[in-house]
Amino acid sequence: MDAEIAIIGAGVVGLALAQQLAGTRQVAVIDRNAGYGYETSSHNSGVVHAGIYYPTGSLKHTLCLEGNALTYEWCGAHSVRINRLGKLIIAVDGTDLDALDAVAGQAASNEVGAIERIADPARLRELEPSVRSVAALWSGSSGVVDQLGLMASFAAAATERGAWIALKHDVTAIERAEGGFRLTMRGPDGEETTVTAETLINSAGHGAPAIAHMLGYPLDGDDRTPRLRQAVNKGRYYDIVTPEKARAIRHLVYPVPEHAKGGLGVHVTLDIDGLVHLGPDTEWLDDSTVLDYRADGTRRAAFHAAASRYLPSLLEDDLAPGQVGYRPKLQAPGGPQADFLIWRDGPYVHLGGIESPGMTAALAIARHVQQLL
Repeated sequence: MDAEIAIIGAGVVGLALAQQLAGTRQVAVIDRNAGYGYETSSHNSGVVHAGIYYPTGSLKHTLCLEGNALTYEWCGAHSVRINRLGKLIIAVDGTDLDALDAVAGQAASNEVGAIERIADPARLRELEPSVRSVAALWSGSSGVVDQLGLMASFAAAATERGAWIALKHDVTAIERAEGGFRLTMRGPDGEETTVTAETLINSAGHGAPAIAHMLGYPLDGDDRTPRLRQAVNKGRYYDIVTPEKARAIRHLVYPVPEHAKGGLGVHVTLDIDGLVHLGPDTEWLDDSTVLDYRADGTRRAAFHAAASRYLPSLLEDDLAPGQVGYRPKLQAPGGPQADFLIWRDGPYVHLGGIESPGMTAALAIARHVQQLL
């Protein structure tokens, strides 16, 4: 075999896996794009989540909680920019108080630290003078990270430990070979090449179901296979471009969540460079949708309507189209939250539905997969 472990997907999770496993095994990472994390891993808000929202005991809960601490530790040790600036989850008015209580209850059940309930109007104004709210939860372990810097640090650690990373290589076929797998890939020059590996880890994000299909797994599941089919949920962002209004935002600000819609509602984030973003919204798409990352201004009025509920001074003219991202979701449209899927079938490991908080949980996911193997 050319490698002991082949990982398909050089997103934040695939690269975290590579650096975790490369210390003791020969690892190959394969990705169809020209750089790291060109899809989900680089088209998000960069938030380091605390583990508040997820069902207690789920992988999203436990791996996010573990990954939160690991991410801060890793970034400190590898000079990756990270900012523990904190998050406010707000009740805009009295109609949100029951939902805020539910979030507080979930945070307590999940044993999330650094959580504080705030109902003092003066304290709320002190924290966020431009935000309208009657109560809030403060999450002190939430923050933002340089996503590209984080992925570059994982890739550097992996290669230092002997892993090799093949970008611009699109996997076109997989077959089981004696002792493992044979992967056929189309390289940047259009020529096909093959690589063999004892173990295959499918961390292909939106492409994960297609990789599983190449191996003959039923995407809708059966008595021995979980459901592997994913939906696509589009999220658009808009940026607050009026300088004085952007500078007025000091922390992450989230309304109470909208889980049934597939997201957490249109919220305010500051990225690692201090730019201020609204979003993402949610739009369910067919799983065959071609991902188009071009921004447009078609939803500016809707974003303004959602955000002006708690940012009363915000005008439509303060907003400009930002980035576009796509969530690979196991959740059905309108259905309950779905957990991460981390499933092993002998020498094959499938990672499905790795959406938020996948970046926060990446190092914990890597440890979890290492234990599975």
